[in-house]
Amino acid sequence: MRLVIVTGMSGAGKSTVLDALEDAGYFCVDNLPIKLLSKFALLCMEAGENENRRFSVGVDIRDEKALSRLPGELAEVEKIGVDHEILFLDASDDALVRRYKETRRSHPLARQGRIEDGIREERARMDFLRKRADHIIDTSHLLVRDLKQEIGRIFLENEEYRDLYITVLSFGFKYGIPTDSDLVFDVRFLPNPYYIEELRHKTGLDREIVDYLRSFPETGEFEDRLTEMIRFLIPYYIKEGKNQLVISLGCTGGRHRSVMMAQSLYERLSSARSYGIRVEHRDIGSDAARGK
Repeated sequence: MRLVIVTGMSGAGKSTVLDALEDAGYFCVDNLPIKLLSKFALLCMEAGENENRRFSVGVDIRDEKALSRLPGELAEVEKIGVDHEILFLDASDDALVRRYKETRRSHPLARQGRIEDGIREERARMDFLRKRADHIIDTSHLLVRDLKQEIGRIFLENEEYRDLYITVLSFGFKYGIPTDSDLVFDVRFLPNPYYIEELRHKTGLDREIVDYLRSFPETGEFEDRLTEMIRFLIPYYIKEGKNQLVISLGCTGGRHRSVMMAQSLYERLSSARSYGIRVEHRDIGSDAARGK
């Protein structure tokens, strides 16, 4: 049998994960009282005569008064002989605040106060559990479909996962450098398709733009060198304990060169599956929206 304990910061995506696991055949229980965790594990073991039975339980700050009992309950689960994994869902403070404001829900620890204060207190209280986690997913930049895809990889396909999620992001410098960037690369040294009439209104996703840019030798050389450097850096970011890596590539308007390069880097890095990866083109439609 397999028991997955889903926990983490409120608003980081626990409900989405439990839904994804349930759709995949897990028997899921959300907001189980912490004092019942070992009893639940025992029931799972008794019900799991079929070794393929899979269970998941959601545990979080809502049971705040019993949170201090969790280490003892986990010890009991191990004593019973139930193998378990802890998945900790995290997100940046800014992302959590934004989500709470969008849903107009109150934070469990800040029902009468500021959301930021509740998040700060929760992060301190949940730190011990984050340190014990077998898997950590930072959902700050993930869409629901991205998160479900990662859950599938970890708990259905059983692929190796090292708690790093990479976002490859194209942008236009005239709209500002993404503030959450970890690495920023300027590709404005490449010839600009904007100045060719028949290419101006296309994007870096179109074959015509790709063929035009790759007709210049510096394009392929930059692709190779950038990929080699990122592949060199990734193991060290993982070793450092980094959970989220945002690689931003910028050109003037974020429509042609940066899009093509970001898409290329994404495709090259996707061949390795020891980390999650997605691509986003932030400004691909910005000029069009402004009638340019």
